[in-house]
Amino acid sequence: MDLIKTEKKVVKEIKKEGEIIAFSKASEILARIGYGARGLIYGIIGLLAIEVALGTSGSLQDQQGAIASIGQQPVGQILLGAMLIGLIGYSLWGLIRAFFDPLHKGKSKKGIFERIGFFISAVAYAILIPSTYSSIFGASNASQNGAQGVQLRNIVSTIFTIPLGKWIVGIIGLLFLGTGVYQVYRGLKYNFDNQIKPYALNAKQTKAIKTMGRFGTLARAVVFALVGIFLLFAAYSANSSKAKGIDGVLLIILQQPYGHWLLGIIALGLIAFGIYSLLSAFWFKFRR
Repeated sequence: MDLIKTEKKVVKEIKKEGEIIAFSKASEILARIGYGARGLIYGIIGLLAIEVALGTSGSLQDQQGAIASIGQQPVGQILLGAMLIGLIGYSLWGLIRAFFDPLHKGKSKKGIFERIGFFISAVAYAILIPSTYSSIFGASNASQNGAQGVQLRNIVSTIFTIPLGKWIVGIIGLLFLGTGVYQVYRGLKYNFDNQIKPYALNAKQTKAIKTMGRFGTLARAVVFALVGIFLLFAAYSANSSKAKGIDGVLLIILQQPYGHWLLGIIALGLIAFGIYSLLSAFWFKFRR
């Protein structure tokens, strides 16, 4: 009996400490830096994609490709250092959101699904950390465009070798697809991003920024949903080459009828999402 009481007390203390961490100034700073890094990544992906849609120049990039492009700019090493800190910050913020629930998502089915999404987001951005670090120091596994698609196909191929591998890949595909569908719902909600409280902004500025966030969220949702659909194709055919990363999905969009127009709309959405994320880093704080 005493052991049970002790365990409950320990759990209560851990939860209390977790809440202190979740609502600390350090946590808010991590979130701000992370949103800035996310904004740069999606902004660059969108800018390069819009050039492709216009038929001028550019290339279709994934997240690693965007990071590699940052490294090629003047003072690229400094920018990559800031990006590395941002990726660490956003990954930690994802774990905080998943386990300590500072956004008050709760334990309902919807809340649990969102918190799982936060965890997946944390893992996805954490995967970018080693290659970004390598880019700073010129290692062979530095960030490069298309690497994420290759990594994804290698992971899928490895999963196929284990029992129930096709089902596991199918579940991962459903998670991506479900995340995309949920992002559509979230982007269309009247109270979009009601967990983020604007300050130093008037009503028109707030409305404009949230409209940009909605458009960007919907564009990113399409990309996520398509990644999920191609993972389902890979699972159904037991063929890892069917899996597509972000750059692969953008290429598929480009190859459709009116592909340049479709890619242009998605690219503008990704730019909007990038700008929205950057503004979130500067102008928003999280409700306690």
